[in-house]
Amino acid sequence: MQSGNMEPVYPYYFDYKTYCKGRWIGKSLREVFRTEFRAEPFDYYEQAVQLGRIRLNETPVDNLDITLKNNDFLRNTVHRHEPPVRGCPLEILEDNGEVVVVDKPASLPVHPCGRFRHNTVIFILGKERGLCGLHTVHRLDRLTSGVLLFARTLDVSKRLDQLVRDRQLEKEYLCRVEGKFPDGELVCEEPILVVSFKVGVCRVDPKGKPCRTVFQRLSWNGHSSVVRCLPLTGRTHQIRVHLQFLGYPILNDPIYGSSAWGPTRAKGGVVSLSDEQLLQALIEEHRSKESLHLLDLPEDSLAQGSGHNAGEGSTMSASEQSGSAHCAEVESVNSLNVPEAKSHVLHISVNPEPNPKYPEPNTGNGRKEVVFATPRLPACDLGSRDAVFMQTGTNKSKKEVVDRNTDSIQTQSQSHNISSRAVFSSQVKDPLCTDCKIVRPDPTAEELVMYLHALRYKGPEFEYCSRIPEWAREDWKEG
Repeated sequence: MQSGNMEPVYPYYFDYKTYCKGRWIGKSLREVFRTEFRAEPFDYYEQAVQLGRIRLNETPVDNLDITLKNNDFLRNTVHRHEPPVRGCPLEILEDNGEVVVVDKPASLPVHPCGRFRHNTVIFILGKERGLCGLHTVHRLDRLTSGVLLFARTLDVSKRLDQLVRDRQLEKEYLCRVEGKFPDGELVCEEPILVVSFKVGVCRVDPKGKPCRTVFQRLSWNGHSSVVRCLPLTGRTHQIRVHLQFLGYPILNDPIYGSSAWGPTRAKGGVVSLSDEQLLQALIEEHRSKESLHLLDLPEDSLAQGSGHNAGEGSTMSASEQSGSAHCAEVESVNSLNVPEAKSHVLHISVNPEPNPKYPEPNTGNGRKEVVFATPRLPACDLGSRDAVFMQTGTNKSKKEVVDRNTDSIQTQSQSHNISSRAVFSSQVKDPLCTDCKIVRPDPTAEELVMYLHALRYKGPEFEYCSRIPEWAREDWKEG
């Protein structure tokens, strides 16, 4: 994998762990793998059994005809390849003991999800700042950049949630759209319906939930417009869907700017395809462009010929599906006998949920640990574009830059234990891993940025702003 301006993570072994689900009771492992572990062909799991990769109640499985019982504990070891993200530092705009506010780079997911674990905001904050147990106030899509808030405590989270419900939290976004957006203020109140929760696609539909977004053009460069967006409701992809409806999709939106929607790209809500046809058309368009990574599809959606890692899909544990902010809950990685790269050792403060029946392995010093390795990469060139921090309350703090590209990082906590161990190596090739056999070009830095940015979040006593991205400047030209 080439680094360049990317932030790669070397492939590593990862354990998916889950208790027997109710619908599995009385079924054989063979049947469960055939019907629910669909990210790989069935013969993959037969080979995984031969290599001791699948364990039931911590005993290696030698026969997939075993019948599952209530409370059975299943562990499935896979070789994980994380997609790269842009190698930009994660800027902390504010950490005052109540909230943590960051300027999220585009391409970085908020929570561990899909194939992402280490290159996520939550993991980086835990690894490099010791910030665990954070409560999400709002979310940003992976390709969206900008202000992202976390509450330090449950009480603060509830207080901020109340501000959202009372419409006292103002959000301001910037985007760059195709064409010349109309002058003046434009309000869109079209209801939005989720087409697929799994794939993450929405559209305007009378049966959808009520929405309201206020738009205003800020500049026009002869080809595209920078638009100020004020979402007064908080529906999934609200800004992107409303702009598509108005006929001005975000310039590089991989979903709502796609030709899969038809010749008018759903302007005015006109879509001639069924939901199933639309989803398939989106997948096929990006498959032909080798850009499926932009859709953030779950692994089992691409099972036919995708060759992705096993266990991703309906077999994830509850903590993995919920995107928990507890760092260790997404870092259950085994210690197979493979060559280890030179690594940094990290001890993270977490709130694990131990299972006395199946305790995690201990390192022998009374402390469990996760080992990881990251390459030294050049940070983004921020130039003179200083981040802007504003707050109308009494507490103020300087902008802090967390640079992931350091020689060594060691943090330690005495209060909690880490759940398991990760092994990274750029040299390890797994005999079962399809990704190890495929050479994929890295996406370009431009592909990992969508022209949508959360510029400002404002409440009765606070206001947090990020810097304006380059693509939002009035004199910016498309490449």
